[in-house]
Parts: sequence; structure tokens; C-alpha cells
Amino acid sequence: MREQSYSMPSAQADSLATGKVLRNTYALLALTLGFSGAVAFAAQQAGVPHPGLIITLVGFYGLFFLTMKLRNSTWGLLSTFALTGFMGYTLGPILNRYLGLANGADLIVSAFAMTAIVFGGLSAYVLTTRKNLSFLSGFLTVGFFVLLGGMLAAWLFEISGLHLAISAGFVLFSSVAILWQTSEIVHGGERNYIMATISLYVSIYNLFLSLLQLLGFASSND
Repeated sequence: MREQSYSMPSAQADSLATGKVLRNTYALLALTLGFSGAVAFAAQQAGVPHPGLIITLVGFYGLFFLTMKLRNSTWGLLSTFALTGFMGYTLGPILNRYLGLANGADLIVSAFAMTAIVFGGLSAYVLTTRKNLSFLSGFLTVGFFVLLGGMLAAWLFEISGLHLAISAGFVLFSSVAILWQTSEIVHGGERNYIMATISLYVSIYNLFLSLLQLLGFASSND
């Protein structure tokens, strides 16, 4: 009986901590997505050029590691908005490229709607079932290196259909990452809402871009 009296407060504390991380994560995610979208719209309207692969990678990983370092302070919030704002900036020129197509606006809206449905559905599944999906970390590790090898091959060689396969791979990878990260929050594996937000944001960003590329490819073959 005495053991139960100690375990109950501990379980309640864990539940409260998990609920707090979930609320903070989704609140910050909504804010960063809105901010990123506003920056993307401004960049698209201004017609700014894409910064290029090297600057994009340096900017993303530089701000990502900065956010990791500052994740336990209020400066981590500023770094989070800097990172998501930068990614929004890189998205603007990409949207302009698709808007140059006859049905570009429809493709963007469709990709956005599909991304929202996938993210909402996967999140709701984990939050409803409360399943522990920590085993997916192995798949994510393997998937990361497979996609990295595919992108390197696409950069070095002209292989028919490889870009399409990479986009499809990123859709699957991002979907699994959303499942895994949400499960980590629910089961206490992730206690830092800033890092949880960044992880979900990157998955949503990659999911949207990959779906847009797939839709664009399908449209060009009609």
C-alpha cells in the first residue's frame, strides 16, 4: 500500500509533464509554421533567388545545432524562429517555380492539404492509441542513410526516375518520423518541447516539398 502511495504521485507527475510538453510543442509548432509560411510568402512575392544547396545546408545545420545548444533557454526560442524562418525563406523561390506552371497554384494547394491530412492523421493515431513506437528509430536511421546515398547518386549521376524515388522515400521517411517523434513525446522520451517542435517542423517541411515534387511530376506526365 505504501509503494502505491509513492507511485501514484510519480505517475501523475509524469502525465502532467507529458501533457505540458505536448501543449508547448503544438503551440510552438503552430507559431513556427505560421511564421515560416509568412516568410515564404514574402520571399515568393519579392521573387528572391534560391540561396543554393551549400548555403541552405550550412544555414539549416548551423541554426539546428545552435538551437540544440540553446534548447534549455529562452534564446532557444529565438533560434527556433530563426531556423524555421530561414527554411521558409528557402521555400519561397521553390513556390515561385511551381507557380510558373499552368496548374502550379493547384499543385501547391493540393500538397498543402495532403500534408495537413497526413500530419493530422498520424498525430491523432499516436495520441489516440498511445502506442509506443520507439522501435521505429532503427528504420529512421537506416532510412536516413539510404536517402543520403540516393541524393548523392542523384547529384553525381543522371539516373532516370531516381529523383521521383527519392521524393517518395522522403514522404515515407517524414511520415514515420512524425509517428516516432509524437510517440517519444507521449511516452516521455522527449522532454524538451523546442527539440520536439524542430523535429516535427522538419518532417512537415520535407513532407510538403516531397508531395509537391510528386504532384508536379504526375502533372507533367498528364
